[in-house]
Amino acid sequence: MRRREFISLLGGAATWPLTARAQEPRRVIGVLGSASYGSMSGAETAFIQGLKNSGFIEGKNINIEWRWGEGQYSRLSSLAGELVARNVSAISAFDLPSALAAKAATKTIPIVFAVGADPVKLGLTNSLSHPSGNLTGVNTVISALTPKQLELLHEILPTASTIALL
Repeated sequence: MRRREFISLLGGAATWPLTARAQEPRRVIGVLGSASYGSMSGAETAFIQGLKNSGFIEGKNINIEWRWGEGQYSRLSSLAGELVARNVSAISAFDLPSALAAKAATKTIPIVFAVGADPVKLGLTNSLSHPSGNLTGVNTVISALTPKQLELLHEILPTASTIALL
């Protein structure tokens, strides 16, 4: 083997992993929401920024398939079905109706939800600490914090007899 052939072979071997990586298909994340795009106070922008902070950049190493119900909850089942048929890597459900539609559409694709009530009581998962199945997410169960807030307030102001909540 001549020197030039060896260098060409070595150079090709060194760049092969980069070429192979460039040909990997991009992962596709499905987003399902019952509202319309732009109506969720910047949730879409925050979602894209959160992905970017985690190293996922739309158009570079992921694609995002957006599906919006435009306020018509009856459309969510078919929209979730479209995402499942598209074989997305995960579904992000922006609200409760979307999470329920996604749950009904698939038992295998991971679903990440954001809801404002107890996901166990809503039937999305069977446990907050150890969700089973393909659903997980975040919730803002503020009502469960009220007794603790009152307890802390009583420690700060033990003689307070009237408390107002706004």
